[in-house]
Amino acid sequence: MAASEEESKAAPGHPLLRVLRRDEYTHGLRPAQMEALRAMCGALIPSLPLPPEEGGNKDLERFYLASGADSAVPDEVAELAFTRCVWEAGVLVSVALWLLTTRLGTLALCGWLCVVDSSVRRFADMPVERREAALQRWTRARWLIPVKIAFAIVKSLLFNVFYTKVNENSENPCWKAIGYSVPDVEEQRRRRKNGTEATARRRPLDKGVVETRELDDAALLRSLAAKGLTVKPAASNGPHHTVQCDAVIVGSGCGGGVAAAVLAAAGHKVVVLEKGDYFAAQDYSSVEGPSMERLYEQGGIFCTSNVTTVLYSGTTVGGGSAVNWSASIRTPREILQEWSRGHGLPVFASAGYAQAMDAVSARLAVSDACLEEGFQNKVVRRGCEALGLPVDAVPRNSSADHYCGSCNLGCPTGDKRGTDTTWLVDAVEHGAVIITGCKADRFILESSYTGKGRRGKKCVGLVATCGITQKKLRIEAKVSISACGALMTPPLLRSSGLKNRHIGRNLHLHPVSMAWGYFPEEPEPQEQDAEEIISGKCYEGGIITSMHRVTERTIIETPALGPGAFASLVPWESGRDMKERMRRYARTAHAFALVRDRGAGSVDGEGRVHFVPSRDDNEELRNGLRRALRIMVAAGAAEVGTHRSDGLRLRCKGVRDEDLEAFLDDVAVARGPMQAGTDTWALLCSAHQMGSCRMGSSPREGAVDGSGESWEAEGLYVCDGSLLPTAVGVNPMITIQSLAYCLSKNIAESLAQSMKR
Repeated sequence: MAASEEESKAAPGHPLLRVLRRDEYTHGLRPAQMEALRAMCGALIPSLPLPPEEGGNKDLERFYLASGADSAVPDEVAELAFTRCVWEAGVLVSVALWLLTTRLGTLALCGWLCVVDSSVRRFADMPVERREAALQRWTRARWLIPVKIAFAIVKSLLFNVFYTKVNENSENPCWKAIGYSVPDVEEQRRRRKNGTEATARRRPLDKGVVETRELDDAALLRSLAAKGLTVKPAASNGPHHTVQCDAVIVGSGCGGGVAAAVLAAAGHKVVVLEKGDYFAAQDYSSVEGPSMERLYEQGGIFCTSNVTTVLYSGTTVGGGSAVNWSASIRTPREILQEWSRGHGLPVFASAGYAQAMDAVSARLAVSDACLEEGFQNKVVRRGCEALGLPVDAVPRNSSADHYCGSCNLGCPTGDKRGTDTTWLVDAVEHGAVIITGCKADRFILESSYTGKGRRGKKCVGLVATCGITQKKLRIEAKVSISACGALMTPPLLRSSGLKNRHIGRNLHLHPVSMAWGYFPEEPEPQEQDAEEIISGKCYEGGIITSMHRVTERTIIETPALGPGAFASLVPWESGRDMKERMRRYARTAHAFALVRDRGAGSVDGEGRVHFVPSRDDNEELRNGLRRALRIMVAAGAAEVGTHRSDGLRLRCKGVRDEDLEAFLDDVAVARGPMQAGTDTWALLCSAHQMGSCRMGSSPREGAVDGSGESWEAEGLYVCDGSLLPTAVGVNPMITIQSLAYCLSKNIAESLAQSMKR
């Protein structure tokens, strides 16, 4: 999220609440376009009178009177449209707003709604009720695809900004009205059983971390040398400072963290580059807006270029393992057989891989014990049990009493065991160095090399950009590993000159479609004898502790949705309806259908991802969504629905079986707003990205070989989720770490042998 002046003042001593002050915006929109955007924001979130029955409630009155046109909100929306979305999206928004600054353009986009007192008005001059009606027409526009996309972009960005902006007390004025409060992280820390140990090791990676954000060239070189690295300063006219090591790893997540630990334990000098920053448990605030900004790729505002899927990818020390939802599921046996036999990759059938899963699970202290489930998981469990459906306990890399619903914003107790609190700690204890705020530009390939096999090049290190330094870093290494994830590894390999056709292809996302159910805290009078009300709020408790399998390709789990994410994803039907939806936020449970997708997307460049689910994937999603809705109804929801743009929903009170079946028959997985000829749309979500540099038995089958080494360059390896031949079908953390463990063991042995020669 773009930072407001209020945010810049918030908790100045807290790393995840310190965001840069924005004194001016750089979106480039003209004043008339900003006037149109402000009018649009004011129609999406209008200022409304408090309902008479709620008289006297100051928090609710403030909530209803609040408008999306207030303060700097529209400026931040404009800034995000141009800095976080693909450039085409910014152009669409700009053009749509330009049209709305003219009477003729407004007439073309709004029709008769802009005719007031026999004259055509510009959009900003229309009454708010007519602006709202125009927006409702745009959501259903069958052929005005650019307008529909512009609406979708502004709507999502606006609601994200509106519900995540915080003041100097790290509070949002709407939170009390919607039943939300930031979890008391200090209380959680006090309740943690091993709090003494946590206090003793407040920042467990300090011994090996070099944080470059504020370091000039001289300070950087001193810091690197102090960590035991061989450093050669650049000549006065030279472009690079040079650092020497045995292995350099780009990325500190599930793959990079494990590889760093294994290689360092084998006695090799390891350098890990991480473009994000280092945060320890006491740094995490659980405040959604600033946390998303610092911990996620694109600040959590990352959508495929064809506007089908919202992507969530960690960008901090620990990568996705620092912000994921704790689910620690082993690679299913049938998947291992498919990959080993069908794809010719024996590593997945090896005893080493089975031993790796044991080692990974032990290091993460994985357990399926859970003393108390949170609200959303209670809903799934009760609904499944009522329907006679199986429901499984989900293993987690946290303790049985871990009741944290905000681990997607970093675990504030340190109880969740990401690579930042496990493998990277091991790596640092063995002398590894982690350089944060440092982005790899390209690997260095020697093209004249004539070495083993068909590889015509050799990788001798990489070039990277660090913080505010004037010179780049040239890191020379015997082994180089790309572990920056399925979205970032392909652009890095391409920028290094690799040409294999599989780089950036075969992307799988585990697309997710969500169902919701509203559970009032108090039953209606005639329902007093109904089953006990499920306690809790949607943002409390372990994020994923229960799972239902629908088919061999589809599972149902629960998400973490803060107020900003919730508001940006749910349908907008009108300003009042949206405020009513938000009032019910705390007691609205979500469950999602996750599909092991057959359809493959592509990574076309940094920040540019294309994905369309296949017809079979859509059918799996539809069946999973229908099952999730049945579970919500069986659990006792008062109302259920989907995220489809027309607000598809069903009141459950007194509903007959035939009414439910008719409702479910109408459930479909609506495609993105770029789809022509449809008046409904929805966005899918993805927190798992895999396969974009897949392993293969030959260069014709994959981007790297069965050991993770590039087919084109000796000494260049990939060690992250992009290696997976297909989607795995379950949360992939254990799979990625186990594969990284196997591959890095082999790399360590190969490196040791080469150093003997």
